[in-house]
Amino acid sequence: MKLAIVTDSTAYLNERTRNHKDLFVIPIPVIIDDQPFEEGVDIGYEEFYQKLKSSKDFPKTSQPVLGEVYELYRSIKDQGYDTVISIHLSEGISGFVRTLTAIKDDVTGLQVIPYDSKITSVPMGYMVEKALEMGDEGKSLEEILAAIDRIRDTTKAYIIVDDLDNLVRGGRLTNGAAIIGGLLKIKPILTFREGKIVLAEKIRSLKKALQRTEEIIEEQRQEKGEDLRIFVIHGNNPELAQQEYEKLSQKYPDAIIEIGTFGPVIGTHLGDKAIALGVA
Repeated sequence: MKLAIVTDSTAYLNERTRNHKDLFVIPIPVIIDDQPFEEGVDIGYEEFYQKLKSSKDFPKTSQPVLGEVYELYRSIKDQGYDTVISIHLSEGISGFVRTLTAIKDDVTGLQVIPYDSKITSVPMGYMVEKALEMGDEGKSLEEILAAIDRIRDTTKAYIIVDDLDNLVRGGRLTNGAAIIGGLLKIKPILTFREGKIVLAEKIRSLKKALQRTEEIIEEQRQEKGEDLRIFVIHGNNPELAQQEYEKLSQKYPDAIIEIGTFGPVIGTHLGDKAIALGVA
């Protein structure tokens, strides 16, 4: 088996993973004031958040162009690969995994395995990293899929947004949760449940929301009874992310803690200043 790993541009990838020879990334389009951009190609993290503040219309996202997806998989086949694990953002955010499942047999001679991460950003990047590492070690397809299943099944992520409007207008959160947030002036803690972003808890302030999220991480540590891998993810909020990183580093000196960012696609839905803590 010659294995390639494909992911999309919403995965936050560290430097050692980003440059791996067996990794291929599909950019996801973002539309700002009717102008299309490809995440990670012609719009980056900083430029997006600048445009977000000045855009006239609410940004939108769309699925990758199918012709470009076909072209990528044909190129992968031409490079001698026979198997692809294609790890993508949650189906609750994007229908791309569904689309990929429908077309996966169209490239003859290449086994394409669509994989719904049921999340995005740094945790999804961790799945990509694990799959590449195990591919380098010569592990079987079944072993690799079982390992990323374990990451997917045990990862918890909790998101605090500055404003719920982006999620509501983009159709990624129910209006009911947004109405509650507006009336009570709360800082809701959101989470992924069955791949969808849902309201987990209602907290009165950002400080208390972060404290509660830290408590949830401690509950997860006690439940697992082993070393943690913690993710601190932000959307244009580096100071707060650094504060959380330092606090968590002191509390869990043996944990692997990684700071990552929400890029343009996820930033479209979460808005400016979002912060998330995740644990795997």
